[in-house]
Amino acid sequence: MEKLRIIFMGTPEFAVGILNTIIKNDYEVVGVITAADKPAGRGQKIKYSAVKEYALENNLHLLQPTNLKDENFLTELKALNANLQVVVAFRMLPKVVWEMPEFGTFNLHASLLPNYRGAAPINWAIINGETKTGVTTFFIDDKIDTGAMILSAEIPISAGENAGELHDRLMDLGSKTVVETLALIANGAVLTTIQKDSDDIKTAYKLNRENCKIDWTKSGREIHNLIRGLSPYPASWCFFNDNGQEWNVKIYEAKFIDENHDENIGKIITSKKEIKIAVNDGFIYILNLQFPGKKKMKAAELLNGIQFSDGANAS
Repeated sequence: MEKLRIIFMGTPEFAVGILNTIIKNDYEVVGVITAADKPAGRGQKIKYSAVKEYALENNLHLLQPTNLKDENFLTELKALNANLQVVVAFRMLPKVVWEMPEFGTFNLHASLLPNYRGAAPINWAIINGETKTGVTTFFIDDKIDTGAMILSAEIPISAGENAGELHDRLMDLGSKTVVETLALIANGAVLTTIQKDSDDIKTAYKLNRENCKIDWTKSGREIHNLIRGLSPYPASWCFFNDNGQEWNVKIYEAKFIDENHDENIGKIITSKKEIKIAVNDGFIYILNLQFPGKKKMKAAELLNGIQFSDGANAS
């Protein structure tokens, strides 16, 4: 069995769960690479990545290069004398980095490759109404998420599950899959599978303002999937319009009821405790939302402070 000397590369909370599991399984992590610090929020205070916070708490050797081809960084990376690199939710690596270690560089991706290559695989699996997803480990090559696959593991997606809940379950599954991959590499027992491309492969596009906006002309099921696929972050959004006022509203939780009706699409209908919006094949009941400048709240809480007229609509 080979003694692994691992460099770990990652940035968000998802990556922390994997790094923690690697260390708890007594693998040697000789270095951690994460994103450079960035100012965030209204006060523009410097914010550390979740991986940096973890590395500092656990006294791990930390590097934060802004340029992955910088000669000083490459020299420092080589000096760590790693024989394997593990990447989880980081960024595209130049060839000079991913081919450096003896046993190569593998990535954990939160989808069943080749489907959902790209930036937001957890979100898009739910948005597209998938009933299953999973994780895949693969050796990095010069394209995004296309390398030879090592292991994959599958889990079902439940009908009401949101992206945050699925994120946590995939982090657990990913942790186990990474440790199994490390054992295969250490034992020289890796067998890889080349990814097959086809026209019907689904992509995990980067999330932006446009693809997070609710289109109320879509089916209730599609709208419900978008809302849960973007909850709790970055959150789906739309405009509420009433009496010449317009609010940019984030919607975090909803349910869809299939029902025949004669209401106009997008009409907002309220009772004392409920907000529902008419769609082609029924109603979307808004359970949790956020108005500009206010905290996230339940529909009943919002209705304590705001009343909608009969002409209110969502767009």
